[in-house]
Amino acid sequence: MMHFSRAGTTSRTALGVRCAHMAGRFTVAGFILLGVVASQASASAFDRNVEHYRTQIAEDIGQALAGARRLRDCITADDLEGAKKAWISARGGWERSEVFTSGLVPELDEKIDAWPKSTTGFHAIEAKLFGAQQTSVQSETDALIADLAELDAKLRDMPLPPQALLNGLARLAYEVGESKSDGGESRLSGTSLDDMRNNLLGISQAYHALFSEALAASDPALAAATQADIETLKALLDAPGLAAIDSSHLRKASEALVITLASMAPKINLQKPVLEEFGK
Repeated sequence: MMHFSRAGTTSRTALGVRCAHMAGRFTVAGFILLGVVASQASASAFDRNVEHYRTQIAEDIGQALAGARRLRDCITADDLEGAKKAWISARGGWERSEVFTSGLVPELDEKIDAWPKSTTGFHAIEAKLFGAQQTSVQSETDALIADLAELDAKLRDMPLPPQALLNGLARLAYEVGESKSDGGESRLSGTSLDDMRNNLLGISQAYHALFSEALAASDPALAAATQADIETLKALLDAPGLAAIDSSHLRKASEALVITLASMAPKINLQKPVLEEFGK
């Protein structure tokens, strides 16, 4: 039989404790490393999604800019009807881009789309073209073109943070039901319903390009609920005219989407949008 001294036993016990402690440290370090790798993979996937979304928004801003330039050509030729069509075309591209513009370029957003008190941008031009039936909007159109061109240039390389884009999604969903259900922004041109449809298209475009994949992996049921809320709004806006839409139902549907987007945030490692800010 082998006998160990007390000193030897103590030494072996201490060594075992140290080994167990080191093993624990290695286990924790392993979990941390796995978390870092997963986080880096998630960030990399989002970076790819952002660049895809950037190309989509660039197309929408490009449509708005091209429409504004056609508008200038039409007013130079004193072609009122052509100017109206060009304004409507430019407006569509702009409305789809508002997920991005409202939160990331607020100063340009205000200059381009101030409402209801507007001295520049789309609505100042709308008042003369559709309200006064005049083509005397040269200076306003030149300013709109300059602002859209600046926006187009900024979009090419500016950061597009996921939190700001999620905030933009929720803000625009709120506006569809709250700010735009009672007559809408573009009352003189009669295109408020098209505004809302293009807003929703922009919401759907941003959600699918940026967040749907991550949400489906994290919470498939919530991903399905988000898509269902978008489809509900789409069905409500598929009406022959603004007067045919039940504003109460529209408001409730838009608020439901906002709530779903807020629920989505922690599932994709983002903060919930601050709903109180949307009504300002």
